[in-house]
Amino acid sequence: MHPADVTLQQSFPSIMVPRLSTLEPMTRAGERLLIAANGVFLEITRPWLKVVRRLGGFQHRTTIPYGNASEETDLLCGRIPARLIGEFAEMARTAYPKETGAWVVWNTTSQAFRLVPVQILEHSAGHLKYDRPALADDDVLVVDCHSHGRSPAYFSSTDDVDDQRDVKFAFVLGNCAAPVPSMALRLCAKGIFEAVESVPAEWYAAASLEVVS
Repeated sequence: MHPADVTLQQSFPSIMVPRLSTLEPMTRAGERLLIAANGVFLEITRPWLKVVRRLGGFQHRTTIPYGNASEETDLLCGRIPARLIGEFAEMARTAYPKETGAWVVWNTTSQAFRLVPVQILEHSAGHLKYDRPALADDDVLVVDCHSHGRSPAYFSSTDDVDDQRDVKFAFVLGNCAAPVPSMALRLCAKGIFEAVESVPAEWYAAASLEVVS
């Protein structure tokens, strides 16, 4: 086998799911393909997240001598603090009508969350170009946030390209000058995009302007 193929297969192994015993868990961050009786699954492990998703089934009904796998999502870092969404909303209002961005980062040592601004290269009312912020070795990206200024929150085809290889939550804050801004949230897992239909109510509360009567 070509040495490059050996390296690639070691970095992204294919594992046969055992029928009569328990599948050994991944011991470090990475990805692997699970071949199971009920289909092919992608397993991704990060310090803050473990996710398993079914990529597809088998076209023909043939006997597969392996066990079954199941989809799962385990948010190892715990709940993302709503106050950080509030902080980002303040950033978005300050930048308005231009777009801006920031990362919600989790530190694996302290297990604390914080908001880290991105390094903006260009931004306008409909465009944002930035460099990823420099993080410490024990920092991991959890939520990639950007704002849409006057426009509603949604994910564009440009976002799809940008998010294709990442493992993260992507978050968009729209209608940034409104008392209650619009929001869009999705899980990005190596090209799998899953919309979160119900953004947490506490995020809306944290990002909303106080109305003085």
